[in-house]
Amino acid sequence: MLEARNLTKEFDSGTHHLTVLRDVSFQIPQGALVAIVGPSGSGKTTLLGLLAGLDTPSRGAVILDGVDLTAMSEDQRAQLRGQKVGFVFQAFQLIPTLTAQENVQVPLELRGESGAEARAVELLTRVGLRDRLDHFPSQLSGGEQQRVAIARAFVNKPRILFADEPTGNLDGGTGAKIVALLEELNRESGSTVVLVTHDLGLAERTQRIIRLADGVVVEDRATAGAVGGSESTAGGPFSDGRRQTAEVDAADAPGLVAAKERA
Repeated sequence: MLEARNLTKEFDSGTHHLTVLRDVSFQIPQGALVAIVGPSGSGKTTLLGLLAGLDTPSRGAVILDGVDLTAMSEDQRAQLRGQKVGFVFQAFQLIPTLTAQENVQVPLELRGESGAEARAVELLTRVGLRDRLDHFPSQLSGGEQQRVAIARAFVNKPRILFADEPTGNLDGGTGAKIVALLEELNRESGSTVVLVTHDLGLAERTQRIIRLADGVVVEDRATAGAVGGSESTAGGPFSDGRRQTAEVDAADAPGLVAAKERA
């Protein structure tokens, strides 16, 4: 479960005091598919950074799987992200010198886990890219790059996945397919998925919408298509019951490139 408790984020810049988030509180159960929406400047990305432990709040707390992120050091938070959190970004964040398969394999290889190649092929096949394994990011369309990023995010079976505007660089039809893929993987894996988007149409495809405006939650409701929890079911490439490790922290991407090039 993910919980935000009275999250407040403030910045001081010279004589200016800016409050980006004010007393934001909610709970998200394991396996849920939730959208955080709001206009530009509403605090969506700041909130995502706090929930993922990439930043710390001025006041309040973030509880992930029973652990208070705000009581941890930066190194401890990075370790927890490596174990339990996955990321998908608007700009894909693929390593340009690696093929699609190698991009998906990197998190497992850096952890020293066996079976990285087979797992990467399995996931890329699952997202419809079996015939693109050896293609570099520059040889893939935007939609294909985002599917590689999604496969990489799920390769370690994260407890929670944060997707920051994952359709922002895609056309409407491709974006809808990406959200459908996230829905499907959410159901199969039991991973919690938190989707940050400005697209209300896409948000309505999730189970719940949390709306921000001027740094506060102004709406928190179930969507018309909401169903019960999405705990993992038998079958599928994600359902071996482990669901304990996660995507390597995106903040360490330069280190991933260096480590891969040294290998």
